[in-house]
Amino acid sequence: MTDASATAPRRPGEQTLTALGLSAPALDPADASPHTFPGGGRWRTEVPSCEGPEALAVVLKEASRLDVPIHRISQGSGVWMLTDAEITEMVEATAERDIELCLFTGPRGTWDIGGSTRTDSGGAGLRARGHDAVAGCVEDAVRATELGVKCLLVADEGVLWTLHRARAAGLLPADTTLKLSALVGPVNPASYAVYEHLGADSINVPSDLTLDHLTEIRRISATPMDMYIEAPDDLGGYVRMYEVAELIRRGAPLYLKFGLSKAPGIYPYGHHLRELTLATAKERVRRGRLALDLLARHGADGDMAPLGSRLPGDLIRFDISS
Repeated sequence: MTDASATAPRRPGEQTLTALGLSAPALDPADASPHTFPGGGRWRTEVPSCEGPEALAVVLKEASRLDVPIHRISQGSGVWMLTDAEITEMVEATAERDIELCLFTGPRGTWDIGGSTRTDSGGAGLRARGHDAVAGCVEDAVRATELGVKCLLVADEGVLWTLHRARAAGLLPADTTLKLSALVGPVNPASYAVYEHLGADSINVPSDLTLDHLTEIRRISATPMDMYIEAPDDLGGYVRMYEVAELIRRGAPLYLKFGLSKAPGIYPYGHHLRELTLATAKERVRRGRLALDLLARHGADGDMAPLGSRLPGDLIRFDISS
């Protein structure tokens, strides 16, 4: 990556548009997020939808070939869709490269027998329906952490609070991080703060939030934010590569998630989806390279958090004893 200090950051098309009298208004310093990751840096990277050891191997190989730095790799089908041997293989492969591995927890509404999620309203969405679904998520969390997984992906407020309480009580390792799914991501500062208080260590926000929305959130919370730079079609299919520098400026500390639009869904993954899963895993890394190249060309690729960093820093929580 280029040394950002050697090149003054510029906005896309800035010189040419200025020469034509079409320059944009100056950026407002008050819009910038004042927050960073602990240990320094304003952005980290994540490759999502890595559904098993074979897809992980493809991602790691392609990341090495294209020189794409990776802080976190996440999976969407769930802990319960992987064998112990598969989880262990993924844990070992990511640990060798000091990459955080994040696995999704348990049952969710879209796969349940309840019909409300299939109505036009979407019903209860991804939430865990009933005690048994919460119990399944907890079972997944315990199993995954016992096998060495350090990050758990959650799509339900009750499950999030339960796992946070379990972590505080020593029933899960203290360094376990809890990541809120993009499928239930908050869209305003008040709800973002609630998820922080419930125990989230990083929070996915929908990829259609405006730059002003990010600034509003950063005025009340320093919790790391996850955002798809390119979103899957079921999350809108947005492609925001040219906005990456400004997304970082407004939203830091920010995980840049390299998703893929115009690709069929692969959850829950099985070998019947193998070729598609491997091909899309490889392309997600390439999309990451494209986004990082844009940052470099604009002199805005400085302030990446050190590779291997994963903890969120000190966050605000609800009182568990109350």
